[in-house]
Amino acid sequence: MDGTPGLEVRILVWAMGPIYSGKSLKLFSASGWADHERIHLRFDSRHPLRGSHHQKIVVVDDRLAFVGGIDLTARRWDNQAHAVDNPLRVSPDGTPYDPVHDLQAAVTGGAARDLGDLVRRRWARATGEKHSRVSVDGELWPTRVEPALSGCQVGLSLTEPGLGRRKSKRQAMRLTLDALWSAERHIYMETQYLAFFGIADCLTRRLAELRGPEVVIVLTRASHGFLEKVVMGGNRDRLIRRLKRADRYGRLRVVYPVVPKADGSEQDVLIHSKLLMIDDRFVRIGSSNLNNRSEGLDTEADIGVEAAGQDCATSIAGLRDRLMAEHLDSTEEAVRQSITRSGSIIRAIDELNIRPRGLRDIEISVAKGEVEPVWGTDIVDPARPFHPLRSMRKGVDTMVTRVMGIFV
Repeated sequence: MDGTPGLEVRILVWAMGPIYSGKSLKLFSASGWADHERIHLRFDSRHPLRGSHHQKIVVVDDRLAFVGGIDLTARRWDNQAHAVDNPLRVSPDGTPYDPVHDLQAAVTGGAARDLGDLVRRRWARATGEKHSRVSVDGELWPTRVEPALSGCQVGLSLTEPGLGRRKSKRQAMRLTLDALWSAERHIYMETQYLAFFGIADCLTRRLAELRGPEVVIVLTRASHGFLEKVVMGGNRDRLIRRLKRADRYGRLRVVYPVVPKADGSEQDVLIHSKLLMIDDRFVRIGSSNLNNRSEGLDTEADIGVEAAGQDCATSIAGLRDRLMAEHLDSTEEAVRQSITRSGSIIRAIDELNIRPRGLRDIEISVAKGEVEPVWGTDIVDPARPFHPLRSMRKGVDTMVTRVMGIFV
């Protein structure tokens, strides 16, 4: 920073983050870089009870911005090979961690300026400090990065819970559902969680259509932690069971990626990306999971990219083919040719899924089992902020109504 005297760095961190993560607490307490006079580290506590700051955004001079699913923390880096043994994929203390697949979008132009406006609003809300847009001319796109999408329309969708006089925003999940309803041929999704039953309601109806779209969902095989396994994992299984029961025409595939180990066994790849692709005309990349919290409790930020012409449509199809090729240990061209021949992304998966690295079906008992949310979901994965006084007042009103009813 000493070579750039006008540079100011502002970092906004969810206030509860360091409490949940001891490593983060040690990082901040050790300070070091955070003691620099032009590095401003602040903690955001302006959230409803149990709500989190879940947006993952970096903005540089309002000219280049990054938004997606990648947390700026340890144990998130990997490359596209997702090899079981990678000496570079280690925690700060040198401990290796398993392969992880994630997505982050880099944007310029108006999208970068809009994200800059968003982070300035967030900063002002958390700290009371207001800052203006940055006026710097020139292009800032990384020279070694070839843009994956070009000639497209880009929009920002947010989730912000209501707090005090601030009204809630639920644009992200509304955008997701609208996109799913608009699909004509293909729905391709990558998601860390699959536990929002509003998605299930939509997809079951789409799968029941005689000529509805194909649905391919790539997700993590196993949940971690007791509550996550019981609630998030349990809801995932129930949701998949509901979808499979509705799949009367064989247009659903729910899979997880694996890479080979040296002994011939398989290693799961953790899916942390939050991606939705509709046909060759729409992409959503962001922080929103397909769970209840991302509907209305946590703060989320996603970008929606819509084809404004054939060039963008070709780019979107190419991004989908590249992601499928990565999971199938194939090439973008091979995936494209397979889809062109059959008109089906499911048939392309079946045709190319022939190597040790590939996609495996999530095994769920379809005939037996529940299809409704796990008991306690509203506690572990709430969709709305919890207001103790309001809930208490509602409970008292209900009790008074019942008592009065006895004497009427």
